[in-house]
Amino acid sequence: MEDPNRDSQGVPEAIEKLDIQKPRDALPPTPPETDDGASNSSADAQVDIPLPPPSTTPEKVLDVDLKTPDAHIPRDPRLIRLTGVHPFNVEAPLTDLFNEGFLTSPELFYVRNHGAVPEVTDAEIPNWEFTVEGMVDNPLTISLRQLMSEYEQITCPITLVCAGNRRKEQNVVRKTKGFSWGAAGVSTALWTGVALSEVIRRAEPKRKAKYVCMEGADKLPNGYYGTSVKLNWVLDPNRGVMLAYNMNGETLTPDHGKPLRVVIPGQIGGRSVKWLRKLILTEDPSDNWYHIYDNRVLPTMVSPEQSANDPKWWTDERYAIYDLNPNSAICFPVHEEQVSISQGPETYRARGYAYSGGGRRITRVEITLDKGKSWQLANVEYPEDRYREFERDLYGGRMDMSWRESCFCWCFWWIDLNKEDLKNAKDIFVRSMDESMNVQPRDMYWSVLGMMNNPWFRVTIDIQGDTMRFEHPTQPALMPGGWMERVKKAGGNLANGFWGERLEGEGQEAAKVDEQKEICMIKEGLKVPITIDELRKHDTAEEPWFVLNGEVYDGTKFLEEHPGGAQSIVSAAGVDATEEFMAIHSETAKTMMTNYHIGSLDDAARTTLAAGETEAGAASETREHFLQPKVWTKAILHGKKIVSWDTRIFTFKLDHAEQKLGLPVGQHLMVRLHDPATREAIIRSYTPISEINDLGYMDMLVKVYFATNGSKGGKMSMAMDSLPIGHFIEMKGPIGKFEYKGEGLCLIGGKERRIKSFVMICGGSGITPIYQVFRAVMRDREDRTKCTILDGNRLFEDILVKEELEALSEGNDAKCKILHTLTRAPGHWTGLRGRITGKLVEEHCVRDQETLVLICGPETMEKAMHVALKEQGWQDDQLMFF
Repeated sequence: MEDPNRDSQGVPEAIEKLDIQKPRDALPPTPPETDDGASNSSADAQVDIPLPPPSTTPEKVLDVDLKTPDAHIPRDPRLIRLTGVHPFNVEAPLTDLFNEGFLTSPELFYVRNHGAVPEVTDAEIPNWEFTVEGMVDNPLTISLRQLMSEYEQITCPITLVCAGNRRKEQNVVRKTKGFSWGAAGVSTALWTGVALSEVIRRAEPKRKAKYVCMEGADKLPNGYYGTSVKLNWVLDPNRGVMLAYNMNGETLTPDHGKPLRVVIPGQIGGRSVKWLRKLILTEDPSDNWYHIYDNRVLPTMVSPEQSANDPKWWTDERYAIYDLNPNSAICFPVHEEQVSISQGPETYRARGYAYSGGGRRITRVEITLDKGKSWQLANVEYPEDRYREFERDLYGGRMDMSWRESCFCWCFWWIDLNKEDLKNAKDIFVRSMDESMNVQPRDMYWSVLGMMNNPWFRVTIDIQGDTMRFEHPTQPALMPGGWMERVKKAGGNLANGFWGERLEGEGQEAAKVDEQKEICMIKEGLKVPITIDELRKHDTAEEPWFVLNGEVYDGTKFLEEHPGGAQSIVSAAGVDATEEFMAIHSETAKTMMTNYHIGSLDDAARTTLAAGETEAGAASETREHFLQPKVWTKAILHGKKIVSWDTRIFTFKLDHAEQKLGLPVGQHLMVRLHDPATREAIIRSYTPISEINDLGYMDMLVKVYFATNGSKGGKMSMAMDSLPIGHFIEMKGPIGKFEYKGEGLCLIGGKERRIKSFVMICGGSGITPIYQVFRAVMRDREDRTKCTILDGNRLFEDILVKEELEALSEGNDAKCKILHTLTRAPGHWTGLRGRITGKLVEEHCVRDQETLVLICGPETMEKAMHVALKEQGWQDDQLMFF
């Protein structure tokens, strides 16, 4: 529904009445950007700065948020949740983040929330107030209206980084007290607001004032979030500390501090307080609970138990962290990317990011293929520098950076590596150095909170025949994968100085895992049996009981003490939360669990809970749709049809004969199985091939990736292939940002868009979501949307649903065109040969604003097509990657 308080530019009407420049009017229309964000028009060369990437503001509140305190906030479903449903702590997929370029769209910008997000309407924004108090001679109460009209407005590009960026690597070595960030806890935006120094000077600080304490409006279990920084930093123009109300030319979103926040360049994101309410000048650092017990790097020998038992570790200001340390990551090759050694260019271009803190410039980025024996210099690009000569108003604020030499943003590096050198290497490392000669260390500095993790970033290389497969150290949150987990499972000690592996020719003994004491989470001698009925009675927000490893815990008192607020506990009420709890929580949290232990599930309750026979499961017998967005639902394997040596159609039985799957056209579902050997959860996304209105059953086409001498095979597809008839799998959904409503109407991120034609590019089993949309178009005689399918495979027998496609296209030559191309075509093949390329698209498809490209296939194909189509002039909003 359209907000009556917003004009067509997305600016609150109340603010629009102020005498300031509105977002999007700050610049004239700009031509399409190149890959690095630069304008490619000589006619408009004066606007040669990186501009924000195409942005689609989420409009729908996700189902997972509807029962949380954040039910008023639409969010992008691509974001990876790091702490369960609530509070909202997320990062974007690393590749998506990197591909956006220098600036990050608000919907993919990382989020660190400690609790519920304050709800502020657009009408309330102009009258939002904050105070300046404490050791000042002129205390102030300032409204946002006054801040925007009585102070000079500025705009500046600034990178924010969570102090926990790359923490998952530390958690794999040994669990810290923090949750598992990947390498995407970093984002950059153009911030518009007022220099904080101007506000502080008007308040006239007293002589002994040394710190600026800040407090937000987010009410948490231990008070409002707050922290502090040194006053002389705030007053130093080279530090660039500001109060911001706009982000990339738009009003701040709720997750990013709407309507007002502090932005501190070069320091950890935890110092940039959101939803600002108070500025307090003091002689000492903040005494806020979150300033003391968060954002610190304790000495590496301090264990979680020691830090919990002795508060002196937390009150020692020497261990507080402010300026960022130098850090870097490899973004390309992406995790599990596969590259042919013999085919294509002789070199591979590795790319990534780097940053440092305190305004220090990254001066070099180095790559090694021999574990540090020799290094190569990478090329470094500084998009931030292009703003230094841009002395104009931008998004309603003056941009004047020509005099400032401090660096507030990340930079990008790249290097062309010879494939033969990569073939002979075991890994790629990157390290960066800043202008103070601070360099990333070789080895990890493990600490209780897992912050400021910045050892050399390592990507391993596995040679499988003619293919190089790359593997990143970890994947964020609970996502499995990465060489660190693989090495640890194989018995390697990740802290042995050799990344858990044995170096050839070094004479090192095989590494062994350090024995770690198992943490006891139950009360000694407690023998209280609890039935399933008793557990269900406490599936409430008032008295939530939950289960860990068959033991029952009362979370009622934990609601008050949990640093993330009550919602994460309430979400676990009445269910077995073992998998998520054990993966996310620290050793300290685990030792606390004895305080809440109340008994053990009896045998019948354990059986019932394991089988999933809950009240929600019983209700499924009358539910119209099988799929649920928040709950895993079991479907029984009813039949298996062998299509070819490596392709199967699995038929699953739903809960009742009249039940629909509940999957809109263009969306997909998640499937969960447990590895038969390790019992680890395996989760993948699939698109069924059965009709959306089929009742009682669902068909899924699956290509099985079998293990070979050079490959371990696909975990999910092999596990599914080995399932006996009558066994169950778990499904959840629907998910996906694209939906086809019919007759050219698409929903993309919840927004309607009319198109006249589809270009459908797919490879291998990527045909399944394409087939679903194609079938919907062809079956509707009133639908005049045209479709061109480009389907790439290796062998003729690899072509999936070929007969079904031909049947749908019969008699519809004016409406559709289907082209198959093979890389290993037999002699009698009369169709296209080779891979799908941009040239193939150019020859057979028309590029216009009413065409949408759907792409689904191997990641290497998707990336190659993205580059090729962009070079042809296709815009990102015309490309949809399934």
